[in-house]
Amino acid sequence: MASNPPVRLKWLEHFHPSWVNEDCETMATREGTAKLYERLLMNKEVLTLPQHILQLKGPVLPDFEQEAPSLEEQEHYLDALLNSQLSLARVVCSDSPFAAVLQKRLVVLQRIFQAISSKFHGGREQKVKEHQSRNGGERGENEERQQVVDRTPAGTSALIHIGVRTGLSLLFSLLKQNWTLQAKLMTTGSNLCQDVLCTAADVILSLPSLSLANESKLPPLGVESLNQVTQFLKSTSMPTSGADVSGRRVASELVLALASQRGSLRFLLEWVELALCVSAASRHESDSTEVEQPGKINHSFFLSMLGQIVKSAGGVERNISGQSNIQEDSQGLTSLYGAAVCLMEELCQLACDYARCCVSPDENKNNPMQDPACGTEGSEVFVWGSNSSHQLAMGSQMEKVLTPKLAVGFANAQVCEAGQYCSFVIYQDSSVAAVGKGSYGRLGLGDSNNQSTPKKVNYEGKKIKRVSSSKGSDGHTLALTADGEVYSWGDGDYGKLGHGNTATQKFPKLIAGPLSGKVVKCISAGYRHSAAVTEDGQLYTWGEGQYGRLGHGDSNSKHLPTLVKSITAVGQVACGSSYTLAVSQDGRTVWSFGGGDNGKLGHGDTTRVFKPKVIETFIGLYIRKVACGSQCSLALTSTGQID
Repeated sequence: MASNPPVRLKWLEHFHPSWVNEDCETMATREGTAKLYERLLMNKEVLTLPQHILQLKGPVLPDFEQEAPSLEEQEHYLDALLNSQLSLARVVCSDSPFAAVLQKRLVVLQRIFQAISSKFHGGREQKVKEHQSRNGGERGENEERQQVVDRTPAGTSALIHIGVRTGLSLLFSLLKQNWTLQAKLMTTGSNLCQDVLCTAADVILSLPSLSLANESKLPPLGVESLNQVTQFLKSTSMPTSGADVSGRRVASELVLALASQRGSLRFLLEWVELALCVSAASRHESDSTEVEQPGKINHSFFLSMLGQIVKSAGGVERNISGQSNIQEDSQGLTSLYGAAVCLMEELCQLACDYARCCVSPDENKNNPMQDPACGTEGSEVFVWGSNSSHQLAMGSQMEKVLTPKLAVGFANAQVCEAGQYCSFVIYQDSSVAAVGKGSYGRLGLGDSNNQSTPKKVNYEGKKIKRVSSSKGSDGHTLALTADGEVYSWGDGDYGKLGHGNTATQKFPKLIAGPLSGKVVKCISAGYRHSAAVTEDGQLYTWGEGQYGRLGHGDSNSKHLPTLVKSITAVGQVACGSSYTLAVSQDGRTVWSFGGGDNGKLGHGDTTRVFKPKVIETFIGLYIRKVACGSQCSLALTSTGQID
């Protein structure tokens, strides 16, 4: 495991104007980053400091068999164990190869920034350094180890910072004072606090959705001010704040509005916690003389915020106004407790919807028929593109469909698969229907006739959970059953059907041979080859071997599924035109092999690779899914990024 020692930045002593012209795109590769970082070390602009001694020894647990520990003792030991594990996790993450590359890139970027700043901003850092030298001062030990150059704000920024901080403090003090005076004078009606909070609410509601979501584009002062305002509003929402019921209600609404605009699950959960705390504290206000009931929120406002949150997250709005938890009272209000419960239910629903989109069918052990492309009963399918062979099931001969249109012929389909001039759908009962061009038996209907409407394919009672159809050549298709068996049909050239010959197959036929008795969990049909991954992590490929696309170390074709011996613990596979991608079961390793033209193998060149080779760019990442095109590749990370 690579180590990432702390460093000391010494480039204030070295100008080196050549860094101004350095191309930042060089750091897009690990090699480019390493080269620039080595240059910093050679120039002694960066000094490596001794590695800190890490104390990872966990807590010593007492002998619980001798005496029963108290609840406090148990919580103490659990907290100690958790902190020990978190410390270990931080060390492992910071010492990973991926973290090492990130650290080097950060240091190089800081160096380039300092060079540009020195050239175009009058060498301010150098002047600061000379000023310090004239005063005879040296940086202390803590300052000396800082990795970032001095970022003391300029005069204008400092004045703005002072003004904002002072203004917020003054506003908070005035609001608190006004509430106190109002309580003493026993006045009712409109007041300064209510007007200020209502104005703030109107401003927030007028903003577009997620206006405050990208904090990286907000200045640090803005983020700090947001946090201060949110904290003040939270304290104001509590019954013990001194604010009247109306003020507390508007404050809680403002917290929810800000949480919605910031677009983070963290802030929404903080509002749920606030609502529950306010509801619990309000129950003890038996002596309250306010007209409005405590622990309430405006009903229409909450529904509006909830709809905005669901829409921003890409969810489907549901009619929840009739739920008992959020019933509207005579004053147009609803309980904070009910609103908190309702928001939690919606967040859970959004999480379930997201999980169904991300989890592969093989990861869902409780429901082996679940598929990432699955919809729900009564789902709708939209199609677009060429319909020259009725492959879009539009019911009429339309040469091209330029915009997505609802395909009535695919109604209630659960899985869709587009092939070469043909389409396949899987229904809820696990049956499969085919439509489009029928040459070479590519539809699996027993003939070579075109099919203008979806027609069911005969699988002898087998339940199909996935179909993969080639996007080129003369068309062949693989189908995976719930029992882990693989069927194939269509054009048999190059042995890509896996039946030991090159014959055309017009009906689905079980692939036997090496796959007999194996439980297959992933299939992929390429241009002229096919692949399958078994439950025990073995990768089998067959078909045309040109360019090394089968991964057996040569260009020989295989008419039967053949084990790729050089890799194990494979989790998924994707076949492209002349190449193949494979991902390990833990998602931490991605291999590629075959034709390398246009850089589609991801190794930084266009060389052919005849055996699986690790794509180094993905080291340190978790890959959930890969996809192959004709001349390009895609990978989806666990954080939702596409590389």
